[in-house]
Amino acid sequence: MTRVPRHLFVPEVLRHKAYLDAPLPIGFGQTISQPYTVALMTEALELRGGEKILEVGTGSGYQTAILAELSQRVFSIERIPELARRARKLLDRLGYGWVLIRVGDGSRGWPEEAPFDRILVTAYAPRIPPALLDQLAVGGKIVLPIGREGEQRLLRITRLGDSIRQEDLGPCKFVKLLGEEGWQGGR
Repeated sequence: MTRVPRHLFVPEVLRHKAYLDAPLPIGFGQTISQPYTVALMTEALELRGGEKILEVGTGSGYQTAILAELSQRVFSIERIPELARRARKLLDRLGYGWVLIRVGDGSRGWPEEAPFDRILVTAYAPRIPPALLDQLAVGGKIVLPIGREGEQRLLRITRLGDSIRQEDLGPCKFVKLLGEEGWQGGR
């Protein structure tokens, strides 16, 4: 995390707060997660090197850059075109030009690139999106927040063939995962 300059991923007016352990707004009703949460979620992926990673919710690109420090195969989906453009530009400038970013419904994943060894979701869903589970390799892990407004839990799901193991990593607070297999139309 020390190799990724967090202050570049927040609006200029908030750069003086970039290294506080707090989420910060990045526009369009979205936030950059607090450093503790980024570290917790990244650690929960249990990366060993070489995993193919899907990130749902590019946002500012900060979490994307952290993942790119740990794997050379990172795919990220952002539903807001302007955030995807900003993240792309900054990631290119910082030397992460090989990371693939696309605009779309992250709750549906990236089926043509599946399977993924790891999936990280940076917005909360009412349940595990089935499309993401389908795109997870056997032995793979998804780290995502599940719940409702004011009551969310960070989960790690491991795919064990035809079954899954679910671990509760504690309470959390995220924006909604909007999309076909998330919160449809904001509901």
